[in-house]
Amino acid sequence: MIGKFSNSGREWQPAGEPVAVNDHDFPDRALGEFPKAIPYGVFDVTNNQGWVNVGDSADTSEFAVESIRRWWHTLGKHRFPNATRLLVTADAGGSNGYRVRAWKKHLAVFAAETGLAVTVVHYPPGTSKWNKIEHRLFSFISKNWRGRPLTDMATIVELIGGTTTETGLTVKAVYDNTWYEKGVKITNNELAALHIQPHGWHGQWNYTITG
Repeated sequence: MIGKFSNSGREWQPAGEPVAVNDHDFPDRALGEFPKAIPYGVFDVTNNQGWVNVGDSADTSEFAVESIRRWWHTLGKHRFPNATRLLVTADAGGSNGYRVRAWKKHLAVFAAETGLAVTVVHYPPGTSKWNKIEHRLFSFISKNWRGRPLTDMATIVELIGGTTTETGLTVKAVYDNTWYEKGVKITNNELAALHIQPHGWHGQWNYTITG
């Protein structure tokens, strides 16, 4: 949540100048819900480079794919100018889950736009922490903003983008102000029209999408 809330961890501050925060971190019904920052990360394993798209509307499949799209047009296609395929490792659930139709629909649109064949491999349920993005990107972001109240979106984007490590990690963070609608349904006919090729081994978790 965005606001003057306590953030776990410790950070050095000048003596006698503590940062004042609220003593509760749940919404006040009289004031309405607090705004939330929603980070969606892309981690380039080869180049040790992170990209984080930070939204504030909803964690939808459209938002997830838009984050990949923005990474591709900002960093990816310049890093890999001759690429014809893109490999995405994703969790089993959430906005990019293997059962989510909208995830596949928006990936197909992205594939058609870029001409890339997008191969997705999902980690089995309950194993999301195996994903390198967790312990090579997001864990360091958490360390970088420890003890700092996330008071506004600019602070969040700045702290994410300022994350580095001694092993060479760099991170670029941007704010995505697009409104993403929740609950959009993909029909059976729309799903059937997508060019999805399941792989021979656990095709529900491993597949390639083309435009």
